Amino acid sequence: MGRQLDEEAARRDAAAAARPDDQRPHAWSSLRRGRIFGRADAHAELALYAEAWARRIHLNTAADTFREAAQKSHRHPMVTVAVRSDGSVESVTVVVPSGVPELDEAIRRIVMALAPYPPFLPALARDYDVVEIRRTWHFDAAVQLY
Repeated sequence: MGRQLDEEAARRDAAAAARPDDQRPHAWSSLRRGRIFGRADAHAELALYAEAWARRIHLNTAADTFREAAQKSHRHPMVTVAVRSDGSVESVTVVVPSGVPELDEAIRRIVMALAPYPPFLPALARDYDVVEIRRTWHFDAAVQLY
């Protein structure tokens, strides 16, 4: 799956490079982008930032935000959140939907309600303008991100 995600990102980057700047969608900008799909990455600052981001979601999300929607039969949604270096959210993309639109929308609301996130530390900002964090969301008594 990781190879497929890397290939998908490479195709997206190649398509973005082929377009004139004034025709590129915002997400295809020339910004330096870091991607972390899962919990580990060779770039230590990127992995630490993603873990801190996930911890913030886990610790600051009230169960009543998603309880009713999570009780319906659903898949574990996979979501990519793009965070800019200033901590603002560029985008929330549901890669694998839960099958329950209310639950997918609850994820968007959770991410946006907790923004802005901490700005990147200098070591991370030196390498990236935007970080894309992809996690699988699990709902039980709390939100868990894997």
